Amino acid sequence: MASDADIVREPTDGPPRLERADLVTMLAELNTLPVDAVPDRIGSMELAWLVHVVEQRYDRRLDLTDDQLAGIRTVDDALAVFLTFLTAPADG
Repeated sequence: MASDADIVREPTDGPPRLERADLVTMLAELNTLPVDAVPDRIGSMELAWLVHVVEQRYDRRLDLTDDQLAGIRTVDDALAVFLTFLTAPADG
């Protein structure tokens, strides 16, 4: 499992380069699975891990509402929500 020191931070200039494959790789590392064995559906532990790693990687806080969190059930759901936050202007 990657530690905070192992997380590569993305450059802050330009749009974020978060893709579905990135999230699948993060989940594979969490669950010690091959990438092709990662299920599409994610549970609360996997979601918490993804939020943590994405926040660390992009140095942005994902201040998700309860409704947004409840709506994330798959890797694609997570990607859509995360990209919404990552592409929004950062609060100064």
